[in-house]
Amino acid sequence: MNPSLLSRRDALRQTTTSFVWLAFSALAQREAFAAGSLTPKPAHFPARAKRVIMLVMPGGPSHMDTFDYKPQLIKDHMKEASVGRMSGSKLLGPQWEFRQRGQNGLWTSDLFPNIAKHADDLCLLRGMHTDIPDHDRAQLQLHTGNIQFPRPSLGAWSLYGLGTESENLPGFVWMNAGKNARNITSNHFLPAPFRGTAINVPKNEGGGESSGRKGRRAGMSGKPNGISNIRNPRLSPELQRHQLDFVQALNRDKVDRAIKQPGVDGVIESYELAFRLQSHLPDVMDLSKESDRTKSMYGIGTSETDEFGRKCLVARRFAEAGVRFIALGHSPGWDSHGNLREQLPKTCAATDKPIAGLLQDLKQRDMLKDTLVLWSGEFGRTPHSKNGNGRDHNAKGFTSWMAGAGVKGGFSYGGTDEHGLEAVEGKMHIHDWHATILHLLGLDHEKLTYRYAGRDFRLTDVKGQVAKAILA
Repeated sequence: MNPSLLSRRDALRQTTTSFVWLAFSALAQREAFAAGSLTPKPAHFPARAKRVIMLVMPGGPSHMDTFDYKPQLIKDHMKEASVGRMSGSKLLGPQWEFRQRGQNGLWTSDLFPNIAKHADDLCLLRGMHTDIPDHDRAQLQLHTGNIQFPRPSLGAWSLYGLGTESENLPGFVWMNAGKNARNITSNHFLPAPFRGTAINVPKNEGGGESSGRKGRRAGMSGKPNGISNIRNPRLSPELQRHQLDFVQALNRDKVDRAIKQPGVDGVIESYELAFRLQSHLPDVMDLSKESDRTKSMYGIGTSETDEFGRKCLVARRFAEAGVRFIALGHSPGWDSHGNLREQLPKTCAATDKPIAGLLQDLKQRDMLKDTLVLWSGEFGRTPHSKNGNGRDHNAKGFTSWMAGAGVKGGFSYGGTDEHGLEAVEGKMHIHDWHATILHLLGLDHEKLTYRYAGRDFRLTDVKGQVAKAILA
């Protein structure tokens, strides 16, 4: 055998799993672009939102202590409840002051002083409710509309309906999805290209941005970027390009010798996309390009807000780069059964400034008008307490909020009863929430269907009503 060919074959054997893994993860997206399924598609009607940033607070934020003002609960603090399942328990009033904010006097608590400055952008949904007060199943329903089985998630349906604006980046990304990544990025029966891409935004453990080429690529203290195997640790981009050219030559030779090789054609294209992803994705996540003023606005560089601030800033950069659906979560601290007064302030403080920074940044870039920002947990908490310093799970009533992209700002929609236990007006089930989000994206939730197992499935099952009262 030709010695030069042997040496090239030996070089090929040195390929790490990095590029191969990335290429296969890109295969479905490249094939979908070739078939036209991921290219931008016309909406069912004029859209108010071009993209979504979803801020997920898993664990169940206490709505009575954050965004659902209950003066009667304040009056009845520590009185014994006598209604339904609360009977025999002591009512626990909000532990922090509420004040009216903004031009429209929206009631919010002192736990979110920075978000409160954007009260005129917030649309509070105070009549939210879901089906089961169990974390895992309620989170599954929040993302997929279903409590029993994995189904395509909201992000996957959005991508299926609208496609994406960038061939070089995933259309649906989830940052720090944690243990539920499989469900919340799920495409399930939708074609594989509509699955979300799980990305980890590393913490800054080095005290400031790193310098040099490594730091510019990582964008976060020199640590590798947030998608597994994004870089080849053995070969420079130049050598990798030579290696790829050799592989592609072998692939094309196989295509030339066969009548039809759609699989090999797909591999050729996916390898090229994977090569481009190696440069595009790290660049989008490179925070060293942002000014110190911008980083400070997100709370980057301050210990309590740095981690979530980085996620929010990366989310804005993804939105700018054409990613359709961006989701990020903040896990610790929302499930406050027994240490509400100590735990909730820390959790709110870790997210307050970063979220306010995101809203401010989107506004100053003229992006909030067509970016839908969502904030929600999977359910709320009870107005009663067994120990005087905690609240239990409550699926019957809670608060989420939206901002930007065609929703009324400084507006409160719906409400729970006088103590905050159950949604009683402007009731908004998760199916209604999903229907409204899709509507803002220009999609009719009843028409956005996919044929599977002999019937047409949709995100909202056979339910869901658009909350037209919140539309600006």
